[in-house]
Amino acid sequence: MIQMLWKLLRKHISLPQFAGFFFANLIGMIIMLLGFQFYRDVMPLLTAEDGFLKTGFVVVSKKVGTAQALSQRSLSFSAAEVDELASQPFAESVGQFMTAEFKVDASMSINGRQILNSELPIESVPDEFVDISPESWHFDDSIGVVPIILPRSYIAMYNFGFAKSKSLPKVSEGLIGMITFDLFLHGNGQESRYKGKVIGFSGRLNAILVPQEFMLKANAAFAPNATPSPTRLIMTTGNLAEENVAQYLEDHGYEAEEDRLNAEKTTFFLRLLVSAVMLIGFVISLLSFFILMLSIYLLVQKNAEKLQNLLLIGYRPSKVALPYQLLTVAMNALVLVLALVLVYILRSYYMSTVQVLFPMASHTSFWPAIVLGVALFLGVTLLNVAIIYRKIVRIWQGKTI
Repeated sequence: MIQMLWKLLRKHISLPQFAGFFFANLIGMIIMLLGFQFYRDVMPLLTAEDGFLKTGFVVVSKKVGTAQALSQRSLSFSAAEVDELASQPFAESVGQFMTAEFKVDASMSINGRQILNSELPIESVPDEFVDISPESWHFDDSIGVVPIILPRSYIAMYNFGFAKSKSLPKVSEGLIGMITFDLFLHGNGQESRYKGKVIGFSGRLNAILVPQEFMLKANAAFAPNATPSPTRLIMTTGNLAEENVAQYLEDHGYEAEEDRLNAEKTTFFLRLLVSAVMLIGFVISLLSFFILMLSIYLLVQKNAEKLQNLLLIGYRPSKVALPYQLLTVAMNALVLVLALVLVYILRSYYMSTVQVLFPMASHTSFWPAIVLGVALFLGVTLLNVAIIYRKIVRIWQGKTI
C-alpha cells in the first residue's frame, strides 16, 4: 500500500516546489533560532549589574562648561553640596571618590609580557559601595599588596589591540592570574613600590580602584599637605529613572554618568531588533509552509482519482494520507537538524568576539534554542499532518479539494 503510494508521489512530485519550501523554511528557521540564541547570549551582559559594586548606584559629576573647563576647582563638590545631595529622599547613600594627590607610575604585565608602563590615576570609593568580601578588599601594609579593580575597557583594548598584533593570549576573568601589576608612588620626597593584585574587572567605572584605606595612608604619606576635593560622587538610589532625580541633577548643574541609561537604551533596541528579526524569520517560515501545502495539494489533486479508488475499496484515510505526512515530517526534520547545526556554527563565530568585548562572558546553554526549534518543528509538522489528513477525508467524502 505505502509502496504504491510512494510510486504515485515520485511520479508527480515537483522538485522546484519542494526545494523552494525547503530553503525558505531553512532560512526562516535559522533566522528565528539565531535571533533567539543571540538575544540569550548577549542580553545578560547588557543587563547584569557590576559584580564588584553595589547595585543601583550612579556616578554624579558636575557638567563641564566653558568657564568650568578653565578651573579644575570649579568642578569639585563642596561639603555643603555633598550633604545637600545626601539629604535628598531619592539618595539612599552618597560617597566621594578619593583621588591620589601624588604621582603614580604603573607597570602592567600579562603572562610575563609588559604591556603598560606609564603614569596612571588611581581612585577609591568608600568600602560600603564595594561588594567584595573584606578579606579580598583589604590592604595589609606589612605585605605590601594592593587589591585592584580594573576597568573592563582595559582588557578589551588589550585583547583587540596588543594581544592580536603580538600573538599573545587573550585574557578573560578566568585568566586573571596572568595579570601582574606594579605601582610606583612618588611624592613628598619619598618613593615606594607596591605589588598590585588584580581581583576583578568593573564594567561600570572607568577608573582604577584601590581600597580606601590604602588611599588614605598613601595620601597622608606622599601628599600630607594636599586638601583633596571630590570631583565625582557615587550615589545609590532605588530608581534612577525617577523624574525628581533627573530634575534635581539638572537644576544643580550635575550629570549622571550614562552607563546605566545607555545600557537600558541598548537593551531596549536589542529587544526591538531581535523581535523584528524573529518576525521576519517567522514570516519566511509561514510563506514556506504555504509553499509546502500548495505542493502537497497539487500532488493530491494529480492523484485524486487513484486515491479515491483506494478509499472506495476499503483503505482508511489515515493509511492513504500517511505517505504525504511522512514526506512533510522528513522535510521538516531535515530543516530542523540543518538549522540547529548552522546556528551552532554561526554562534561560535560571534561568541568569540563577544568574549573579547566582555571578558566576563560565559557560554550560555544552547538547549533553549534546541527546545524552541523542536517546538516549532512539532507545531508546524502537526499542522501539516492535520491538514493533509483533512484533505484526504474530503476526497473520501466525495467533496472537491
